[in-house]
Amino acid sequence: MRIASLLPSATEIICGLGLRDSLIGVSHECDYPHDVIDLPRVTKTFLPEQATSNEIDSLVRERIKTERALYALDLAAIQSLEPDLIVTQALCDVCAVAESEVNAAIESLPGNPRTLNLEPSNLAGVLDCIRQVGIATNAGPSTEKYISGLQTRIDTVSNRSRSISLRPSVLLLEWIDPPFCAGHWSPELVDLAGGIEAIGVAGKRSVTTSWREIAAADPDVLVIACCGFTVERTLQDLPILQAQPGWSTLKCVQTRRVYLVDGSAYFNRPGPRIVDSLELLAHALHPAIHPLPHNVTSAKNIFADNSEAGVPDVRRQD
Repeated sequence: MRIASLLPSATEIICGLGLRDSLIGVSHECDYPHDVIDLPRVTKTFLPEQATSNEIDSLVRERIKTERALYALDLAAIQSLEPDLIVTQALCDVCAVAESEVNAAIESLPGNPRTLNLEPSNLAGVLDCIRQVGIATNAGPSTEKYISGLQTRIDTVSNRSRSISLRPSVLLLEWIDPPFCAGHWSPELVDLAGGIEAIGVAGKRSVTTSWREIAAADPDVLVIACCGFTVERTLQDLPILQAQPGWSTLKCVQTRRVYLVDGSAYFNRPGPRIVDSLELLAHALHPAIHPLPHNVTSAKNIFADNSEAGVPDVRRQD
């Protein structure tokens, strides 16, 4: 089977199921596992490379109004690859190639390839997407074995968290300018990890959150996982939060519990590394209870060493 993946989470699922050799093309964002980097790219973005977070947000909002996606299909590239299966998503209105564009492209492709639309809204839905890909690719019993392994890791964290009596309130942000609290599966991860999500609602979309709401929630722990941003890129926007009135009096700042996470690798891609995200978060919240697996990168505490990577002085006075 010749598979084209139009989103990073699908690429990670396909490779997790042992189908890397069936991948013939991936999206411009696909960067994991590392051996997919040299595959042909079948999508492109309309986002300017040096756009600020606020400019990106404005462009996203404008695209939503006009029902246009931020990404486009490279029709010539996908025609040349002649896929049997195209895996895409309908979860986000702008962060993947529009469904109408995919459908129009299929009409021009030889062999009438199938499409698989993934649309998870919670943790169970993420695991079910893996099952859907397994069925569509005839992956067989290995699919359920793979899902079972992920579920075992989830259950392990959940069982450890049952012993936790004092659960911190946690705000998981997936954007800084403007702030967005995380929705979908992320509040579930907070609960499983031994925390209480301060604002986000499980199964609901991520929403713009005012600084007033954040200050009123006054979380014990702040975790920042900007969608599509590395830790280094997120650090560039950290002063925007730091400049907000009342920043230095937040409990998470007073107790030095503000963490940065690679938002490309963790939390924002509904694929196998959602389980890595859970383990990462659990360790950050309760390191004495939840050990960090050797293959998972720890969250960066911004207070740990302000001399690294140009971290600004987050303890400044307002």
